[in-house]
Amino acid sequence: MTATKDREKRMAKLDVDPDLIRRLAELLRETGLAELEVTEGERRLRVRLPETITAVSAPAAPMSAPAAAAVPAPSGDGPPAGAVTSPMVGTVFVAPEPGAAPFVAVGDKVIAGQTLLIVEAMKVMNQIPAPRAGTVTRILIRDRQPVEYGEPLMIVE
Repeated sequence: MTATKDREKRMAKLDVDPDLIRRLAELLRETGLAELEVTEGERRLRVRLPETITAVSAPAAPMSAPAAAAVPAPSGDGPPAGAVTSPMVGTVFVAPEPGAAPFVAVGDKVIAGQTLLIVEAMKVMNQIPAPRAGTVTRILIRDRQPVEYGEPLMIVE
């Protein structure tokens, strides 16, 4: 059997539920993840959001990465007010590439959806957007720092 016929035969057996793909894509958008894989028996379905390129403007003066700061005392069991938390376990990158200017610095005004940093998880670079417009008042992590799910990354007020 030729490779083309074999591939066509496998594709004919593939019965994909478009509603499931839509629900998984929506789950990706809600969680901020870039990719999701579901396995059932020998069937495997991977949904990945397209990569987006973010234009980054350099700050007027070079800024060094801030030292790790203590997280403000929360008013309950949750993160501090205005905290942007990590949606996953991974490694933080504060710039789009090594040697580049950071996405944001303390004092920067951000708009909702603007990329604040990247969390790499399982070799997938996940852009972490600002949940709301505001001013970056504290950066609680440093470049290449490992982070946990729910860990406060920065404060946007």
